[in-house]
Amino acid sequence: MLARKRSISISGHRTSFSLEDIFFDDLCRLAEQDDISIAALVTKIDNERPRDSNLSSSLRLYVLEAAKNGRL
Repeated sequence: MLARKRSISISGHRTSFSLEDIFFDDLCRLAEQDDISIAALVTKIDNERPRDSNLSSSLRLYVLEAAKNGRL
């Protein structure tokens, strides 16, 4: 399973992250459940993550936590 690089705008600046399709698909599903855009969800996760962690890892952990809590 290969991670694919994706680009997004967060607070007006472009950034990128690498995620495997399965994580990105689940992230999109979570955004849909919360009735927000994928960009808004990624921004939320980015704002809440520890500064010493990278965005890609934080996105994976968010999806994992959602799955553990029965959201997926």
